[in-house]
Amino acid sequence: MRHPSLPPLHSPFAPGAPVRSLQDVERLEARPLAEALPVQSTYEIFVNSAAAFGDKTALAFLPAADPAAEPIRWSYAQLLTGIHQTANLLHHLGVGPQDAVAVLLPGCLEYHLALWGGEAAGIVQPLNPMLTDEKIAAMMTLARAKVLIAYGGEGDLGYWSKALRLRALVPTLTTVLRVAPYDEAAGATTALPPGMLDLAARHQHPGDHLVSGRRIVASDIAAYFHTGGTTGAPKLARHSHGAQVFTAWGSVQMQGIRPEDVGINGYPLFHVAGVLPGSLAALSAGVETIIPTTGLFRNREVIANYWRLVERYRCTYLSAVPTALAALANVPLDGADIATLRYCRTGAAILAPELAARFERLFGLHIHESLGMTEMAGISTITPPGVNAPAGCVGWRLPYTQLRVVALDAQGNASDQDLPPGQPGMVLFQSPNLFSGFLDAADTAKAFTPYGWLATGDLGFVDEQGRLHLSGRSKDLIIRSGHNIDPKVIEDALGAHPAVQLSAAVGAPDAYAGELPVVYATLVPGAPAVTEAELLAFTAERVDEAVARPRWVQVLQTMPVTNVGKIYKPDLRQRAACHTVQALVDGVCGQATDGLRPQVQPEGDNAVRVTVAPGPDADALQARLREVLAPLPLTVRVTTGPAPGSPQTA
Repeated sequence: MRHPSLPPLHSPFAPGAPVRSLQDVERLEARPLAEALPVQSTYEIFVNSAAAFGDKTALAFLPAADPAAEPIRWSYAQLLTGIHQTANLLHHLGVGPQDAVAVLLPGCLEYHLALWGGEAAGIVQPLNPMLTDEKIAAMMTLARAKVLIAYGGEGDLGYWSKALRLRALVPTLTTVLRVAPYDEAAGATTALPPGMLDLAARHQHPGDHLVSGRRIVASDIAAYFHTGGTTGAPKLARHSHGAQVFTAWGSVQMQGIRPEDVGINGYPLFHVAGVLPGSLAALSAGVETIIPTTGLFRNREVIANYWRLVERYRCTYLSAVPTALAALANVPLDGADIATLRYCRTGAAILAPELAARFERLFGLHIHESLGMTEMAGISTITPPGVNAPAGCVGWRLPYTQLRVVALDAQGNASDQDLPPGQPGMVLFQSPNLFSGFLDAADTAKAFTPYGWLATGDLGFVDEQGRLHLSGRSKDLIIRSGHNIDPKVIEDALGAHPAVQLSAAVGAPDAYAGELPVVYATLVPGAPAVTEAELLAFTAERVDEAVARPRWVQVLQTMPVTNVGKIYKPDLRQRAACHTVQALVDGVCGQATDGLRPQVQPEGDNAVRVTVAPGPDADALQARLREVLAPLPLTVRVTTGPAPGSPQTA
């Protein structure tokens, strides 16, 4: 019998007619939004889905990447029961609507209890386990996190040890809830100390309703998602329940998501892409979602077995960031039947045309691009199934949203001057899934234009069909003597070489031009040998503007990426700065190999340190190096220290 305190039932999200044009998007807007989307909270989504789909599989966790291994399955009814129990346990621990529940977990079923039970009881705060203890503690302290739900095993990132250390670093933390690893034997752990419980304690609480009696409204804050964090202090973006619900509903409408769909979600669940368009949208519509081991797409065995997993679970869609797609492009089908795949979607970074062509050539799959960001609850535009757009086209805006492309002002920021179709500028949005601002009001002010539009930092244009095309980020523009160079022009040129797997162009500091374009690449495994000089010549032939032709190409074994798989250009800019400084140092000192060659190392954003070995001429050499390096548009610190490789530095 249905508990009387449950919210009113609504139908699960279901798509209408397929979206194939901007007019189809506008057709959806003919109904008032409140009528089209009456659901107020993510909690309601799971109540509705459990009522509609019951014993149908919602989540299937793969303990191993072997396609023959049996998964652990949870039905929609089981998932809702677990969400109720988790929310009620958190309520018992003193968590209220304004309290944060931090989550430090790998890929696992319990992550969904933490996410959705956390949002039903309070405010969930997913954490990136790859960040330092200090950064995680700072974010938890800013959020005033009361409970931490953490993995009870070490995994490859030391989860449990990190959780234990965080207890002493976060003054607001009252309880740690331990999630037992799936393969842990019953009774294998000793008694937990005071202030720590096993998440299995949820079974002592009701599974059919919220004991708190909470009535969640759309404006209530559901989550704090952090942005950035690899360098500098992460910012905490507040998501309302209404914003997250809209993302799920809009994704279902634009992509035609149906209960027959099955997909592998390899995104990390501390990131909006994995949580909202990746999970909530699927779970709002009755989809079966596969969790591919605790390592997700970071597990190389998952990538190696991906096509067999698609065949085994008869997946209907594929979703991955471009770097993951590049890795999958190196995995042969070997007879795997992937005919069930009807849709392939990517986002987080711009898709290289050569990778798109390669994927279609190898697997017969057209890659559909989308645009998503934390500040818009994970999704802003989508290229729907059946619409084959060129690489760089991220599709149409979601229904009920507004999109502008405006000119940049003299400082490279968004102006209020709208640009006509085809002309590139800064992309701005207003939308029902717009975030509720950062926890820090100063950060919030910087995110919006004076006219109240979200300034995305993305550069692009709208075509005659109303589709958005992206070229890059405003902060990634290479500015050479006042000339704005789009790195995508260089990346597409180099990426067309058959031996190149990934390419990324950045600006290297230059005393006279400010920046000069340079480009890094990784090669396709097993490709014929090619030199950097050959790649440079190949690129130069395909870049029309002389000022945009790169000065050099450097081949890397692996491309630096963020924790969610985006190419990490700050690292490449640091490398380029060190490369420039090293060349100038060598010009002064020659190619010394006797241990006396000054050591060049990065020292933070736009800063480099040059260490000169002690000796009778060290002071004179330092003075000469400072003179030569002073004109560079970056901070260079020249110091004296032990010779590189000496016992003091070993």
